[in-house]
Amino acid sequence: MHLILSAIIVLLAVIDVVVGFGFLVNPAQAGGEFGLTVLGNAGTSALRADFTAFFFVAAIFMAWGAWRRRGELLLAPLALFGIAFTGRLINLLVEGGYEDWWFPMAVEMVHIVVLALAIRLWPARRGGF
Repeated sequence: MHLILSAIIVLLAVIDVVVGFGFLVNPAQAGGEFGLTVLGNAGTSALRADFTAFFFVAAIFMAWGAWRRRGELLLAPLALFGIAFTGRLINLLVEGGYEDWWFPMAVEMVHIVVLALAIRLWPARRGGF
């Protein structure tokens, strides 16, 4: 069970690195896939910085947590995807749905469920990293 869970988390981390790399090298195209439009250099900079950071930080801590099988390392990506899911849920309730609205929420929920399960199963280590 632990090996399978580690493999799933690493697979999700690889997907997140690919998405983050897309924002790093071509923020306008990657943003378009998220329904975002770039307005000038400030918009390009924001997409390149913020989205790359989101996905890279999540991926790094997911891979690290899976490698070490330490649940506390998964708290940061769990928080990132939990907040993202909550924001999408609020938007769905306030603004309504859009074409394929469920897909990003499903991806975020998969992250949330897998990370929460790993946190539950893998003990925290005492005394630092």
